[in-house]
Amino acid sequence: MKVTFLGTGTSQGVPVIACGCRVCTSSDPRDKRLRSSILISDTPAGNIVIDTTPDFRYQMLRVGLKHLEAVLITHSHKDHIAGMDDIRAFNYFQQRAIDIYATEFTQQVIRNEFSYAFTEQKYPGIPELNLRTIGAAPFNVNGLDIIPVNVMHHRMPVLGFRFNDFTYITDANFIAEEEKEKIRGSKVLVLNTLRKEKHISHFTLDEAIAIGRELEIPQVYFTHISHQLGLHEEISAELPAGMALAYDGLEVIL
Repeated sequence: MKVTFLGTGTSQGVPVIACGCRVCTSSDPRDKRLRSSILISDTPAGNIVIDTTPDFRYQMLRVGLKHLEAVLITHSHKDHIAGMDDIRAFNYFQQRAIDIYATEFTQQVIRNEFSYAFTEQKYPGIPELNLRTIGAAPFNVNGLDIIPVNVMHHRMPVLGFRFNDFTYITDANFIAEEEKEKIRGSKVLVLNTLRKEKHISHFTLDEAIAIGRELEIPQVYFTHISHQLGLHEEISAELPAGMALAYDGLEVIL
């Protein structure tokens, strides 16, 4: 299985519009972060994307993706669903609807945000979305077993996902003990890390490091990164062994 980081930035991305800080003006390509999303590939299930960000079109073009089997949605915030309209390109070339796996609540938001895709009288060329309901129970996508991990983003429930030895969690600041047990034993954990300072709905760098240590994960990658965290090169030098900042384009083979 291969995991490709399509985007590793927070909701505003990096650089942030109109910001002149040294992270936003950095020449290091690892400091250029699209909104957070990953691609799961090289599995019997085909290509699976987690979250359709506002940068979805460019993310697909950047990795040259020609075929998409399914999309998993972590939650309904705009930076995780706004690019869903561009699924229609895959509809056109594959001549079928794309399966979208999401909770009932997230589906309600998708239906509201993209209401034109769900009307009885459909306009030609709209995205064809096959909504599939998921919750706390494990589920299967084309032969690939997936375990949902329930986390909290302040007061909002968010789904993380475990694929075999790999777990992906974004937009969280609390993980219950029973949910941590679903993560334990993973070889690779991806965890959101917004900045060093305390935040109401995201893990800080220290909090994310502590979770990685608590669960004894051999390799932890941090994502959903703000320009407030600092330069990729400088923060990377501070991290413990077995922990690293993810960056756009990073590929992990499991």
